[in-house]
Amino acid sequence: MQIYNTLTRRKETFTPIEPGRVNMYVCGMTVYDYCHLGHARVMVAFDVVTRYLRWRGYDVTYVRNITDIDDKILKRADENGESIAALTERMIAAMHEDEARLSVLRPDHEPRATGHVAEIIAMVETLIDKGYAYPAANGDVYYRVREFEGYGKLNNRNLDEMRAGARVEVDAHKEDPLDFVLWKAAKPGEASWSSPWGEGRPGWHIECSAMSTCCLGDTFDIHGGGPDLTFPHHENEIAQSEAATGKPYVNTWMHAGAVRVNQEKMSKSLGNFFTIREVLEVHDPEVVRYLLVASHYRSPINYAPESLAEARKSLERFYNALEGIDVAGAEAVTGEVGSRFAERFTAAMDDDFNTPEALSVLFELARELNRARKEAPDEAPALAAELCRLGAVLGLFGQDPQAFLKGNQAVLPLTEEEIEARIVQRAEAKKAKDFATADGIRDELAALGIVLKDSREGTSWIFESPRS
Repeated sequence: MQIYNTLTRRKETFTPIEPGRVNMYVCGMTVYDYCHLGHARVMVAFDVVTRYLRWRGYDVTYVRNITDIDDKILKRADENGESIAALTERMIAAMHEDEARLSVLRPDHEPRATGHVAEIIAMVETLIDKGYAYPAANGDVYYRVREFEGYGKLNNRNLDEMRAGARVEVDAHKEDPLDFVLWKAAKPGEASWSSPWGEGRPGWHIECSAMSTCCLGDTFDIHGGGPDLTFPHHENEIAQSEAATGKPYVNTWMHAGAVRVNQEKMSKSLGNFFTIREVLEVHDPEVVRYLLVASHYRSPINYAPESLAEARKSLERFYNALEGIDVAGAEAVTGEVGSRFAERFTAAMDDDFNTPEALSVLFELARELNRARKEAPDEAPALAAELCRLGAVLGLFGQDPQAFLKGNQAVLPLTEEEIEARIVQRAEAKKAKDFATADGIRDELAALGIVLKDSREGTSWIFESPRS
């Protein structure tokens, strides 16, 4: 089994520290707002990793933390006129709702920063005692970046390059502009905890170092997160943890790819920022999950009407193959046919969790199932059971096929006959070079949520959502 290690920048044979057991930590959400599509990418990517490792027989302990105290949380609670606890509890509940709808299994442990302040303080004290950190006159405690010899190894940077290109906030209390905060002195009225350096709260980076080692030990197998966390967050985690324990922190670093919207970076300033719940108000959750699974976890994903339409069509192919077949009580196919698909599926997933290749195997299995429905009906239930068994490793095919296939039809603003008639009218207008009329028909349908897609074979359509 090969996994790409961000630290070494190559695929490596995966060998757990303890045979048969995998300890994995993934950086979770800062709960000041609803989760967005980038969070969904990380949620689903490491859900697939966890499901597959367990399917391969590993005893997996999956830890994903919650940051429930930081500047953004303090600011949002103040803006809302609510307590920090009320805000974070509300957002945590919403996060759990979102992940459940996306069929994301809950982690084994969800440590919260506020529940590990004592361990955080202890780690900071250790770093001070070892000379890697220092308390400043303003009540903050900082990490001495230049004291840690391996700083920059995750991102392949050296300190001089970082210093030359850094936009570092000037702080007279730091010994070096690259030093980062471990403990922040509290401002009047802020939530705080008592510490040897006065009232304050943890810095962001030290939270994960303390929580991961508390839950999984000084060295563990896999650490994951989003693409924006490699620097400085994960770089700082390595520096803190290895300086404190004197041991290697993590053996394999994994990072999911970014989500882009219509080929642009997702950003509130660009107006293309979507929360998970906004997306799921319009799209079937399994369609969104399929879109996230269909790309390799390290690759960027483009979220657009066309990509969602393709995801739905792909799922429809699977559910059409499964429709009307009773898999209850049917055993997954065995023998030469079954082993052929299972072995190829396993080989794909063993190659750094190659979900696109794994899905191509499932498409072949679906074609075999369609053949069996016509030529050998007795074989169909076992093939369908195998398709569901392998699909479940990716968190797919858990719905009733008929319910999924009818899912979008009830809310169509026009009948299918009316839509097809408008498509014919548009084609005739284009043939007559009346492009204004053709564009008008396209825009009219798009306003109703009916997205047209032209190809060599003709024009197809998918129902998405009415434009607001």
